Amino acid sequence: MKLSNILLHETGAEMTASLRAPEFIFPTLALPCVFYAIFGVLLSRGGNAATYLLATYGVFAVMGPAIFGFGVGVATEREKGWLSLKRVAPAPAASYIGAKLITTLTFAALALVPVYLIAGFLGDVALPRAQWLTLFGTHLLAALPFSLIGLLLGFRFASGAAVAVSNIVFLGFALLGGLWIPISMFPGVMQTIAQAIPSFHLAEISLSVIDTNTPRNVGLHVGVILAMTAVLALLAAAAWRRQP
Repeated sequence: MKLSNILLHETGAEMTASLRAPEFIFPTLALPCVFYAIFGVLLSRGGNAATYLLATYGVFAVMGPAIFGFGVGVATEREKGWLSLKRVAPAPAASYIGAKLITTLTFAALALVPVYLIAGFLGDVALPRAQWLTLFGTHLLAALPFSLIGLLLGFRFASGAAVAVSNIVFLGFALLGGLWIPISMFPGVMQTIAQAIPSFHLAEISLSVIDTNTPRNVGLHVGVILAMTAVLALLAAAAWRRQP
């Protein structure tokens, strides 16, 4: 069977499995909308708060499907022995990871769309069409490093522990990365910690899309994310090889 056909079937199975676990899907889709509606619209003090928070909450929106989709999903499959069957099956590992990634990006897009709708219709965020599209693409790509982090958590922890650790990582990255509160309001040590967290750099890249007047070292942030993604990919590949 061709790789494309295997990937298609794997993706269909992943989509079905995800839809059968609403206890994980609905919170990850609803939480960014609720948070953005409250802090970006209802409690906004005017100015460009809704626009600023659209950039950062977009990163927050894709984190959930990426970290939980890979972390909890892989941990559950590994605990039940499904991952061992996947490894001995005559199918490339790329189809397994690729199907999960496609599913993650699909649900990440589903999480982003309502946030964007709230921003446009309730938050009065007005951007040129090219900026909307660029921001959407930036946010979708932001799911990649978080997917690798989730994959590592899935390889490392049992399903119960993976849920707890994924929650800690998810909320920790959101807070310390400045997705809820700008890091300029943090103490110095927390600002230093933010430099080592992918959510901070992805938020800065997203902010550079919508705010072209504020100087940001976009090249540095992109370089850091590429380096982090490469390291995470190598660690994930090594963890895959260590699986029984």
